[in-house]
Amino acid sequence: MSREGRLALVTGGAGFIGSHLVDALLAAGWRVRVLDDFSSGRDENLAHARERIDLVRGDFADPDTAARAVAGVEVVFHQGAVPSVPRSVAEPIRTNRVNVDGTLNVLEQARQAGVRRVVFAASSSAYGNTEELPKVETMPPNPRSPYALQKYAGEVYCRLYHELYGLETVALRYFNVFGPRQDPKSEYAAVVPRFATACLRDEPATIHGDGETSRDFTFVSDTVRANLLAADAPDAPGHVINVAGGRRISLDELLRTLQKITGSSVAPIHGPARVGDVRHSLAAVGRARALLGFEPAVELEEGLRRTVESLRVTR
Repeated sequence: MSREGRLALVTGGAGFIGSHLVDALLAAGWRVRVLDDFSSGRDENLAHARERIDLVRGDFADPDTAARAVAGVEVVFHQGAVPSVPRSVAEPIRTNRVNVDGTLNVLEQARQAGVRRVVFAASSSAYGNTEELPKVETMPPNPRSPYALQKYAGEVYCRLYHELYGLETVALRYFNVFGPRQDPKSEYAAVVPRFATACLRDEPATIHGDGETSRDFTFVSDTVRANLLAADAPDAPGHVINVAGGRRISLDELLRTLQKITGSSVAPIHGPARVGDVRHSLAAVGRARALLGFEPAVELEEGLRRTVESLRVTR
């Protein structure tokens, strides 16, 4: 591994977002270390970059493992998590250990190692089901699931580590990230790969609820770019920042768009709304614009086309 460039650690770097972030960091000249226990991350996500990264296989909630991973690191991109509302409802204790205890451990090991900055993958689910749109970072949080509460707890720990210990921390509230490498097979799979796979297979697509639930979808490359900007933005530490496309679409409309892209006419099946889900989501991105210089670049339909093409290849 070359000794040139700054060293970044990506926890969860074998996952969907994490592996895209690894690619972008390498392209930008960083040296990259990945910490992942591969409980949900996949070897194939890193296979093309394996010779260029330092891979630590292990649990970021384990102090010794995390201490080894942060040694010599300038910036930690903490992507590792169990990123699922339904799974957190089904397994609150297990997900709390990963999403809260693990995040606290990463922050503490980073502090002890002299890491300059931690960029934390937070979640728009922290806003809860407030009717006011768009969601602005100054709104009081109202988590409606263990996952939302766990991610919000991570934000608060980030702020405290910045205020108490001087560790630079930035919490990026992700809004429904989608794109290539997102796993469509899990029972907890996100809606875009589930719908896209159903269209490609001409199988019925299950919509939880009446279909009018709306989301602000963010293509993965936009999320990754926000992370790279957050690594060095001088005024970002101590802040929570929305990262989103800044527009919303209903689940019914999302399915119709994917039908148009794939040429499918699959019929939707409406099931009960999922416990813990929020009704509507739309982000204000003014703070991201002001503090990071971030603008969403990939339009929703273009991102969906790229996602469908990636699924065609991997089917």
